Amino acid sequence: MAKIQKLIEGYKRFHQKYFLSNTSLYEELDKVGQSPKTLVIACSDSRVDPSIISDADPGDIFVIRNVANLVPPYEKDDKGFHGVSAALEFAVRILQVENIVILGHSKCAGVQTLLHPENVEDSDFIGHWVDIGQSAKEKACQQVGTYEPHDFLQHACEKEVILLSLENLMTFPWIQERVEAGSLTLHGWYFRISDGCLQQYNAQIGHFESII
Repeated sequence: MAKIQKLIEGYKRFHQKYFLSNTSLYEELDKVGQSPKTLVIACSDSRVDPSIISDADPGDIFVIRNVANLVPPYEKDDKGFHGVSAALEFAVRILQVENIVILGHSKCAGVQTLLHPENVEDSDFIGHWVDIGQSAKEKACQQVGTYEPHDFLQHACEKEVILLSLENLMTFPWIQERVEAGSLTLHGWYFRISDGCLQQYNAQIGHFESII
C-alpha cells in the first residue's frame, strides 16, 4: 500500500523525469487552458486509473470518478448537491467534449455493495448512492439468476451498471441534443483487472467485445 512518503518520492521522480522533459506541454496547458475531447466517467477504485489505462497525456481527458462509475438521472432542483451532474455539464457545455466514456471494471466493490446492501446498512451515503443502480441489479439477476456463482452475477451487474449510466446520460437534455446532432458520442468500456482486457460495448449486437 502506498504511504505518503512513497507518494512524495513518486512526485519527485515525476517532476524530474516527466515534467522537466515536457515543460512545453505544461506551459501550453497553463497558457491556453484545457480542451479535452473526451470525458471519462470511471470508478474511484485505486486499481483502475483511466489515464494509465488509456495512456493519456495531461490535458487529453476530463475525468469524473465516483463509487461504481454511476451516472444519476437528470434532476434539476435546488435541494441537493449534484457533483456528478455539475461535472457533466462543465465537460459537455463548457469544454464541449466530443466523447463520453463510461469505464467500469471487474471486482468493483461499489457493485458488490449494490448486490449486498446489508453490508452498508449503517452508512451515511454509500447505500443511497449505489441505489441508483437498482435497475441494473434487477437486469443482471434476470440474466444469470441469483443462484449462479457469485462472480457471474457480479460481472453481469458491473456491465449492466455501465449500460444504465449510458441510459442516464441521455436524460440530460443537452447531452441528448448533442448525441442526436452527431456532435457527441457515448461509449461503454469494461476493464478486467485480472488480465488487463478492455472491452467495448457494441450496441448493434448488444454485447461487450474485446478491443484487442
